[in-house]
Formats: sequence, C-alpha cells, structure tokens
Amino acid sequence: MYLVLGVLLGIIGGTGAGMFIAKGVAARKVAEARSQAENIVKEARSSAERDSKLLVSEARDEASKVRLEAERDAKERRVELQRTERLLEQKEEKLDRKLEKLQHREDEMKTRQDDLEKKIQEADELCKRRVTDLEQIARMTSDQARAQLLHEVEDSAQHAIGLRLAEMEAQAQRDANKKAREIIVTAVQRCAVEKSSDVAVSTVSLPNDEMKGRIIGREGRNIRAFETATGVDLIVDDTPEAVTLSCFDPVRREIARLSLEKLVVDGRIHPARIEELVAKATAEVEESIADAGDQALMELGIKQMNSELVRTIGQLRYRYSYGQNALQHSMEVAYISGMIASELGVNEELARRAGLLHDIGKAVDFKIEGPHALIGADLAKRYGEPPEVINAIGSHHEDMEVKSIYDVIVATADAISAARPGARRESIDAYVKRLEKLETVANSFKGVSKAFAIQAGREVRVLVAPSVPDEASVAKLAYDIARKIEEELKYPGQIKVTAIKEIRASDLAK
Repeated sequence: MYLVLGVLLGIIGGTGAGMFIAKGVAARKVAEARSQAENIVKEARSSAERDSKLLVSEARDEASKVRLEAERDAKERRVELQRTERLLEQKEEKLDRKLEKLQHREDEMKTRQDDLEKKIQEADELCKRRVTDLEQIARMTSDQARAQLLHEVEDSAQHAIGLRLAEMEAQAQRDANKKAREIIVTAVQRCAVEKSSDVAVSTVSLPNDEMKGRIIGREGRNIRAFETATGVDLIVDDTPEAVTLSCFDPVRREIARLSLEKLVVDGRIHPARIEELVAKATAEVEESIADAGDQALMELGIKQMNSELVRTIGQLRYRYSYGQNALQHSMEVAYISGMIASELGVNEELARRAGLLHDIGKAVDFKIEGPHALIGADLAKRYGEPPEVINAIGSHHEDMEVKSIYDVIVATADAISAARPGARRESIDAYVKRLEKLETVANSFKGVSKAFAIQAGREVRVLVAPSVPDEASVAKLAYDIARKIEEELKYPGQIKVTAIKEIRASDLAK
C-alpha cells in the first residue's frame, strides 16, 4: 500500500521524492519478510525437535514391548523343554524295564530250546529203536515199507481221481448240453427272418394259345432269337396257355422270364424287339442283384466287402434249394450265427459275415465243378475275406477241417435254418422217391423184417427179425443203416434211425 502511495506521489510531486519513499517502503517490507522467515524456521525447528522426541519415545516403548514378549516366549520354551525332558526320561525308564523283561524272556526261551533239543534227540533215538524193532518184526526195511505204502496210496488215489474225473466229465457234458440247448433255443426264438416257400419260376402264363405261334414265329425265327439272346431253352408244349423256361443258370432264367412277360404284354414279337427287351430285362436284373446284395449287407451291419462278392451275394436271390430261397437262407444263417456268437462272447460281426457267405458257392456252382462249400471258400479267399470266414465257409458241410469256433457256429446255424419247420420243401415226386429210397436202404440189410419211413422222412422205423441174437447187434444194425443213408441219400436236416426187436409168444387155453 505504501509502495503504491509512494509511486503516486512520485508521479504527482516529482521523480526524486517518489523514489525515496518507494525505497523506504521496500526496505521495511524486506525486513518484515526476513522476520517472518526467521519465525517460521524457529517454529519448524521446535516442531521437528518435538516430533523426534515423540518418535524416540515411541520406539523405546515398542522395543520394551518386543523385549518383554521375547522374554515371555523364551520362558515358555524353557518350560516346554523341561516338560519334554521329563517325558523323555520317563520313556527311557520304561524302555529300560522292557529291555530287562525281554532279556529275561530270552533267557527263558533259550532254556526251553535246550530242553526241546534234548527231548528231540531222545525222540529220534526212540524212533530209531522202534523202526529197528518194526523191521525185525515185519522182516522188511523201512524203504520197502515206504514203497509199499506209497504204491497202495497211489492206487487208491488213482481210483478216486478216475471216479472224480468221470463224474466231472459227465457233469460237464450235462452242463454243455443244457447250455447248447439254451443258446440254440434263444437263437431260434430271436430269429425273425421270414420263411420262403417260393420255387424257381420256370413257367410263363400266356393270354391264349395263339400267342405260342407268335412266340415261335415264322419258321421258328422268334424262338431261335429268344434262345440266342437269353441262353435259355424255351419249351412250347401242349400245356394250355403256358410255356416253360429251362436253364441251369437262375439269373439267366430270370432274365428270360422278365423278357418273355414283357414281349407278351407288348405284343410286338420279332428278333429286334426281342433283343431290345432282353437288354432291358438284363439291366433290371443286374440292378436288382446289386440292390439285393447291398440290402443284405445293410440289414446285417456288415461293412467293407468286395463289390464283386456283394454282387455274387445278390445272385443268391434267384437261387433256391429244396424250395428255400438261398439269399434268405444265408441271411437267416447270418442272424442265427450272430446270436450264437453273442451268447458265447465272440465276435458277432465276424460270425454274421461268415454266415452270410457260407452258401456263396451256390451262386456259381453251375459254372464250377465241386462242392459249393469249397467253391465258396475259394471265392472268399480270392476277394480277401478273413481266414476265419474262409474256413467257416469250407467246413460247414465238413469239406474242410474245423479250426475255429466260427466253423461250429456257422454249421450249427445252417442246420437250424434248414431243419426248422416250413423252411424247406420238396416236390411230391422227389418226396415220395426219397421215402421209397429210405425204406429200400433199410430193407437191404440182413436181419430187417420191415422198414417204414415216418415223420415226413425224418425217421426210419426198422423192425428187426427175431433171429438177430442180442441188443448189441440191434444197435450195430441201426448204426450201419444210418451210415448208409448218409452215403447214398441227399436230404435236408437229419434222419433218425430206430431199430426195434420184438418177441411175441402166444398160446391157447383149452
């Protein structure tokens, strides 16, 4: 404020006076500022001295507390150590007492051991004297007596072991038969494959007998063209409104049947039209064969099979055996094989694969000579099937040696599928001839008075003449008849031979 007034006076009154006043005011302000600074410094020093004294006091108090706590902890540790020392001293005293007791017991045991050794020596001497006395009485050395005793015990044990083994074998056989029956019954009950009563179609119906002449054609050119294109013999006989197709290849026969039906419906029968419709029928049959093979694999859950083998499986669709469709039979065997394998705890998929392929040889057996089982085994080997599958195919009719469980499973499933009621059938003529042949074979044996084929050819009842001497001869006769039936006849399933010897005596009471 004074500085401002001085400046104003200087401006008003002149420069010299104003400057003098301003310097005086400035000197006073500097003096006041120095005085305030000294006061601030003094207060700061006094405050710092007070704070330092307070910190020192607090530090001394904290150090005192730490020292007291340390002394308290040390005292507690000394007490704990003293307690631990007392406990250790007590344990040492107990251990010393136990050691004394153990030493005492050890001395007693040593004394007893000495006594026992003496008694053992006395017993050994006594046994030696008794053995010597027994040898003198029995006039036999101890080695001879031991050998005789061992021989008697061995004989007795061998007899007991033999009886036990026979009992165990009989029990195992009973258990095995029971388990086998359970597995077979379960597999048959679970099998849901529909049975087939179809036969190979070889007759085509015609709308009228005039169609026969059109099929034959002028100078037989139509029938020759048809037979050349299909490879099937077309038989035109006196059968009204029907013609017959004859061929050993079921696929070609099916192609011919479809072609002839198409020709009859179309009505335009000439060589060019015949070739055209035969080509269409061939394509349809080939497609149905491929579809049948793929469908069989899909239903059975079988994977990764050669395409040619799948096509061969599809050809079984047009193959029949005793009225049973070969493809349906193969699928049924595959189902049953899988069920039996599941019950036995082996590979179910492998068993199904072998079951499906077991009759694969029937699709080409008209081209290759030999049993269809061996033909099928060669096909499976050619297309890279597993060894178990190959051997199961070849051995299901005992044409190859049985090597694995899958061989037995497939053979069992094949027998079940073929023997179940309604699965297969024969023509009347073949059926009658088979029954006559059964009776002829049985009557050919010496000692047979009469023979009857019963149970639809499933059993042969043989009446034995009284001249046959004993029961063993009757059993031998039944065995010989069964073996001859196996050698000379072909039949589905199995045939039971029963030989009966009856003696009748009669008299009159007068």
